[in-house]
Amino acid sequence: QVQLVESGGGLVQAGGSLRLSCAASGRTFSSYAMGWFRQAPGKEREFVAAISPRGGRTYYGDSVKGRFTISRDNAKNTVYLQMNSLKPEDTAVYYCAAADKIRADYGMDYWGKGTLVTVSS
Repeated sequence: QVQLVESGGGLVQAGGSLRLSCAASGRTFSSYAMGWFRQAPGKEREFVAAISPRGGRTYYGDSVKGRFTISRDNAKNTVYLQMNSLKPEDTAVYYCAAADKIRADYGMDYWGKGTLVTVSS
């Protein structure tokens, strides 16, 4: 089992940047695929990005390609989401998640509680 704690959310103007972090507990972090998802008010949860256990493969949702970058530091048990060129439609609660492997539907097994990102116009 792994516990996930997100941080780094906040209020930013459109065009700005934020970096989210997700700290994971446990000694097997490097065996987990990690992902970021988001949910805006009144909308369904949306896949944002995922990264393979050793970081060699990354995947992105269409709405964030070219603007967001997922990365991980297995020595620090942390996964990051660098968000650039933010838009008001990026406003959402962002969730960190973990799974034993990258799945076709990006299904995850463990979830953090989320961090709020608000982008003002």
